[in-house]
Amino acid sequence: MEAAAGAGRGAPPGPPRAAAVPCFGISVDQDDILPGALRLIRELRPRWKPERVRTKRFTDGITNKLVACYVEEDMRDCVLVRVYGERTELLVDRESEVRNFQLLRAHGCAPKLYCTFQNGLCYEYMRGVALGPEHIREPRLFRLIALEMAKIHTIHANGSLPKPTLWHKIHNYFALVKNEINPSLSADVPEVGVLERELVWLKEHLPPLDSPVVFCHNDLLCKNIIYDSRAGTACLRRPQVSR
Repeated sequence: MEAAAGAGRGAPPGPPRAAAVPCFGISVDQDDILPGALRLIRELRPRWKPERVRTKRFTDGITNKLVACYVEEDMRDCVLVRVYGERTELLVDRESEVRNFQLLRAHGCAPKLYCTFQNGLCYEYMRGVALGPEHIREPRLFRLIALEMAKIHTIHANGSLPKPTLWHKIHNYFALVKNEINPSLSADVPEVGVLERELVWLKEHLPPLDSPVVFCHNDLLCKNIIYDSRAGTACLRRPQVSR
């Protein structure tokens, strides 16, 4: 009994560790997604007959390409194939994205992650409808959204207090703006020097507020909020979480 109790005390806090996610050496062409998506489906759903696989493209994304693959009309078992936007890896740490995806899943805040591949990942389809600005004004819905956001904000990786990554990400973005994006910026956007001075001001004034460091979604467009009227739940999809 003492040995068992001692082993229990050594267990890490929080939800159990997520299982390793399969990684396939497949690259999906952004301009011709379906052939690569079907190759992935053969790996993930080998019992599906290729001639029965149906697909549906989603066009709400700004940078990523997304296609659903399924065989049943009700899309009960549906695999979403997300192809990363070109050069988005310059700003998004893909390894951290997968770790955070699994962490969110362990806390009931994300769908199942089926696999990763060379330029994207596959995950579970969430039933419901993507909301628009007219929907999120409804008190019943914005309360559900707030509850889901609060769940994400209370997550601590491995039971430890998170360290902020905000300043690092902003500096990284400014470096990209200077070296990669600057010529294509709109005339309405302030010069990089102006933005950098504002960043200095923020770094001086925000830390003394001692605001809690929490997980954030970072991509909370209306279309990334899925409402399931049958279950009465709201889910936040495509998280780009950081602290």
